[in-house]
Amino acid sequence: MVELLDSKVIDGCVTQHFDFPIGVSTVGKVIAPGLGREMIIATTTGTTATHRVEGMIKNTINGIAVAKACGIEEPKVGILNVDGARGVERALKELQSRGYKFTFSESLRADGGSVMRGNDLLAGTPDIMVCDSLTGNLLIKIFASFTTGGNYETTGYGYGPGVGEGYDKIINIVSRASGAPLICEALKYCALSAKNNLLKLADIEYKNANAAGLKEIIGKILEKDKPAAAVEEVKMPPKKVVTYGIPGIDILELEDACRSLWKEGIYSESGMGCTGPIVLVSEDESENAVNVLIKNGFK
Repeated sequence: MVELLDSKVIDGCVTQHFDFPIGVSTVGKVIAPGLGREMIIATTTGTTATHRVEGMIKNTINGIAVAKACGIEEPKVGILNVDGARGVERALKELQSRGYKFTFSESLRADGGSVMRGNDLLAGTPDIMVCDSLTGNLLIKIFASFTTGGNYETTGYGYGPGVGEGYDKIINIVSRASGAPLICEALKYCALSAKNNLLKLADIEYKNANAAGLKEIIGKILEKDKPAAAVEEVKMPPKKVVTYGIPGIDILELEDACRSLWKEGIYSESGMGCTGPIVLVSEDESENAVNVLIKNGFK
């Protein structure tokens, strides 16, 4: 199979298993059951990066390239509400502000935003749902076989083509549970990717993202997450009644966000609101607290 791809005898292929290198993961496509919309899941198998947030940022670029190969000229991007989602959102907004052109989707929920919830999955709100590959893998399996108990995948397009910076093959993945109806669509998905030159589109997206500072943005994230030689001891300020909730903090950064406020003499507590993690502060310190969190890169 690889020899046929390398020699250009075939332009793409569909297979049950392939060892993609680190940096490459597959971009799947499903039919959302709520409204019957097609939705791209970026990504579904493989490892784009060993760091979660870095991986999801690159998954976004991979998803955009695939969406364009599928004929969506201006795909709308949503970020699934999993660990790391807020960090991904901040990084993508910075990338966007520095010239990388794409559009965020808006959640169906009343509070909107680009971070997607369960009902957005069912409705197919965004054109591209960005997630980590393990969650994406789970989603593909659920959407493809929820009517059969999981033993036979009937709907959707499979786990999709492997995409990554500089990758030069179109290899679409299906599973041992994939049935004939899904494999039929996976073959069409592969053919469409090859016909519309997915590899060239991916190269263009990475070139544009790198020009907007992709590597620098990721470098800052990785530097921030390096383990400190010693954790600075920060004394908790005197307790106050905390009734003001500050949303938009990633669960992985919640305790660090509270400590950054303590350092400035602002008492805070971590909590969980109806839409996700929150930092709780007193009403009279709310504005100052938000400014401190922004200054320290938590919002």
